[in-house]
Amino acid sequence: MRLISERTDPGTRVRWKYYVAAGTAVAATAVAGSAAVDPTASWYRALSKPRWQPPPWVFGAVWTPLYASIAWAGGRALDRASPPDRKPLAIGLAVNLTLNAAWNWLFFRARSPRAGLLGTLALDLSNTHLLVRTALSSRSAGAALVPYAAWCAFATVLSADLARRNPRGSGCGRHDRA
Repeated sequence: MRLISERTDPGTRVRWKYYVAAGTAVAATAVAGSAAVDPTASWYRALSKPRWQPPPWVFGAVWTPLYASIAWAGGRALDRASPPDRKPLAIGLAVNLTLNAAWNWLFFRARSPRAGLLGTLALDLSNTHLLVRTALSSRSAGAALVPYAAWCAFATVLSADLARRNPRGSGCGRHDRA
């Protein structure tokens, strides 16, 4: 398939430092974001949720391969980027990963579906920018980010529905501080 096939110059060597850097950044994002998540908290359980929302275990099952694809795509794009394009690409990836982790803190720790919605809208804009910039360096890396962008778009729709259903942040107006 032309979209993901790329010619590799036999003289080109892979610079593993970019893969290690991207993988480390993605792992840090996963740890930082997951530190805020508690789907068993009473305020979260009290939220009015749509019937089509996946159960909590699905999110972990989906994010694991998505994080792996982000790490690979980031490493590949950084490795393939021209020197002048590498720094803006790295900055775009860093901003994206920061927004990725921030969503959990905005939604779960701030206990705010509205803040979560704003966070995921910002993440969607960042995803579009990152996907385009990544694809300019490596078409296959750009293609690898499409499922991530699609999942985040789904999360935006879900966040919007949660914000609409829960204008004060919780389903019953209760806020536990435990």
